[in-house]
Amino acid sequence: MSAKATAKTPWSFPVRRDDVPDTGLHLDLVADEATRTALAAVAGVRGLPSLTATFDVARQGGGLKVTGEVAATVEQTCVVTLEPMTSELREPIELAFVLPRADEPTDETEEALDPGAEDEPEPLVDGIADLAAAATEFLLLAIDPYPRKPGAVFEPPKVDDSGAHPFAALAALKKTPESKE
Repeated sequence: MSAKATAKTPWSFPVRRDDVPDTGLHLDLVADEATRTALAAVAGVRGLPSLTATFDVARQGGGLKVTGEVAATVEQTCVVTLEPMTSELREPIELAFVLPRADEPTDETEEALDPGAEDEPEPLVDGIADLAAAATEFLLLAIDPYPRKPGAVFEPPKVDDSGAHPFAALAALKKTPESKE
């Protein structure tokens, strides 16, 4: 198995269900600089100095059960101070990959699914689960869209109430007694 980016995602690591041994498979993925640069552009952040994913993969019925974690260092701009900031992300991953609905699922697959699982199962595409693409999705969901440096507080500009405001003319009309015609 080798890491290879596809046109759909800058980070790809396909795992074929049939290649996972009965005892399971442990994988540690590390994104290279080109991949991190491409993902930073997709995520709209200043940079991703580090990005790793750890997976434990096991067969589950006709599919795969995947647990692990994605960890990243994310460089962003604080929305309050507009200064660069860095944050560390650790996002747990728990997924089930199953045969697509178009295929005929086996009884074993249906029994193996956990009905209490939070997320819907992901489809196996040609018997393959792309673990790096899954890690990318979890990373993108974990990035704070409005990052704030610790202790940064927004202070609205002070307004001088003695001066004119946009509706001063209307306020003056309202204060004038109505004349009867």
